Amino acid sequence: MAHTSNGSRPNGSQHSKEPLIRQVIALFGQVQRRMEAEDDEERQWMARNCDNEAIIGLLKDTTVTELHVLDAIGRLEPVNGITVSRQFGIPKGSVSKITRRLTAKGLIQKQFLPNNKKEVLFRTTPLGQELFRLHEALHRQMEQGVIRFLQKYDDAELRVLTRILQDSLQASWVNPQANSGPDDEAGRAEPPSV
Repeated sequence: MAHTSNGSRPNGSQHSKEPLIRQVIALFGQVQRRMEAEDDEERQWMARNCDNEAIIGLLKDTTVTELHVLDAIGRLEPVNGITVSRQFGIPKGSVSKITRRLTAKGLIQKQFLPNNKKEVLFRTTPLGQELFRLHEALHRQMEQGVIRFLQKYDDAELRVLTRILQDSLQASWVNPQANSGPDDEAGRAEPPSV
């Protein structure tokens, strides 16, 4: 990348990047919509790979978040709602609502500690354990698909992608000035007019 004698980027560099940046933004939106659309594809895969009609019926009205909470309970059981919330970044209120729905569907059961009637622990039922294992199989299938997809890129391209993903985890899209270092001209740019 070209730098001026004082170490900053030339002003024209920002303008030449703009079409590519716009393309990246559009592609992020398309990828997000595609991931959301894959929820149905994931349910279809699980239904094709399951011979239990009760599970197939449950898949029709089980949300992705419900599957994630069931997955958390299956991994950590017996577990309380606060641990599920902390470990998986799901708000406590959502965990509470979802565990009620999973209980009503017969996928999990509540267990009380003998010395503490306030603390509720959750365990999967046999039906819940079957759906948990099916969901794990789906994630293994997806991971294999991602690995096959990424094999077409060389090491340098994968390093760039890794860096971009790591940086994006630290970035704020709402307050971009928080992303800027002391030498970053983009952080000092005027906000776009709306």
